[in-house]
Amino acid sequence: METYLNLEKLSNDLKNLFQNQNQNENENEESYFDFEIICEQNKTKETKEISFKTHKSILSSRSHYFKSLFNSKMKEYQENKLILKDVSSSILFSILNYFYSGKIEINLENAVEILFFSSKYLIDELIENCLKFIKNNTQIETVVDVLKLSESMHLNHLSNFCYKFIFENFDKFIKTPFFLDLEENHLNSVLSSGSILIKEFEMFQSIIKWGKHKSNINQVKENEKLEKEEKEKIKNQISNIIDKIRFIDFSKEEIEDILKQDLIPNQISEKLIEFQKLQNRNQKELKEFIHKENSLIFKRRMKFKSSIIEEKEYFKKLKEWINDDEFFFQMKRRFSAKKEGFSYKTWHEKCDNKGKTLIIIKTKENYIFGGFTSVGFLSDETKWSIQYSFKKGCIKDEDAFLFSIKNPRNDPPQKFPIRKGEEDNAIMYHLDYGPIFGYSTSRLHDDIWLYENLQGYTNFGCRYTLPNGIQVNTNQAKNYLAGSYHKWKADELECFMI
Repeated sequence: METYLNLEKLSNDLKNLFQNQNQNENENEESYFDFEIICEQNKTKETKEISFKTHKSILSSRSHYFKSLFNSKMKEYQENKLILKDVSSSILFSILNYFYSGKIEINLENAVEILFFSSKYLIDELIENCLKFIKNNTQIETVVDVLKLSESMHLNHLSNFCYKFIFENFDKFIKTPFFLDLEENHLNSVLSSGSILIKEFEMFQSIIKWGKHKSNINQVKENEKLEKEEKEKIKNQISNIIDKIRFIDFSKEEIEDILKQDLIPNQISEKLIEFQKLQNRNQKELKEFIHKENSLIFKRRMKFKSSIIEEKEYFKKLKEWINDDEFFFQMKRRFSAKKEGFSYKTWHEKCDNKGKTLIIIKTKENYIFGGFTSVGFLSDETKWSIQYSFKKGCIKDEDAFLFSIKNPRNDPPQKFPIRKGEEDNAIMYHLDYGPIFGYSTSRLHDDIWLYENLQGYTNFGCRYTLPNGIQVNTNQAKNYLAGSYHKWKADELECFMI
């Protein structure tokens, strides 16, 4: 038996069935259509109606909305007619034609409108295709327009994408004139984020530019030379967003500079003056003041950006485990195996002698684990010994720990500190391998050992504490982090340092 397929002819035949009737061709032919969709357009004072003849069976098979409409036996079903007021006739024709032929052209002019219609009338595959097209074609120059359109049409999934795009490209986006086109609610959402990869003072300067732009004040005019009336306009314009700037990340000189410019509302200025005074006193008073204020302006913005860990609860866990706010809020991803390719040489170039280091590993099976060293890989103290010990050396670290976020046992996230008495072997530095935690006399017995092409060994428990109920040198211990003891392969390795 053989099966013959001619989907192209089927598509063309159904397309012709729809188009011939709705483009006034072959008017004398008998019509088998049983449902009419009327598009009402109010481009002038008069309402114009454009009608399209369709089949209930086609509509219900292509859209969950129409299937529910016909099953419910509502008025439209009884009258064999539906009136639409929220779509143009050209878009409606394209979508109905797609129902019959399975073909539609999506371009920059119609993508958002097609997405809006598809979302409202539950056309799943068109939603997916429109989102894919928009995401592939969104650029810094167009993202604000797409964001505004998506909000006007209440397309939350597209709005979320636009915000994500802005966050990921913020360092470039903020330097363009398109940043000035953001509305106040957009800026509030952006500034409320805990993780924007840009200097806070640069953010402040851009907010002042935005305030000038929205107040129709010449951008070229220096802040110091602005008239009092112009300064008041800027203050009013930024009054609802300036409290999202994290002034705690400003230097003393930068705070003095912005107070001198007199461009921020009085209530913020007063807090900054008090903050400035306390900076010169003891830290206890400063901490009490910050705690009392409980304001975003005195909360550091996180610069943590990971392709492995995206859930906020895991950020909080890492912050709690590291217990060093200065490091946690300043650290950035300095190495990504996916972006830069993993070779131990590249890893050493990027990560050696950088001090405190957080390493996050994700395996092909989606297990997530890693380690933290407060000393780093290769410190000044270890350089001498490494030169005289065949390119390797142990590094002492009393604060080093391993952690597991996702593991084969589905245990909750846990921290595993270095065992007491094992601090001298917390970290192993070796020029011919990647990161090594928990040195053993045999490389196959280190807690975590990565080598070329992201392959690794985990003899968990060699130098670090184990989860309750698990014994060292058992299969449970060896398989706990990566799902297997040896030759597991990482899908990604990220290193974070200041």
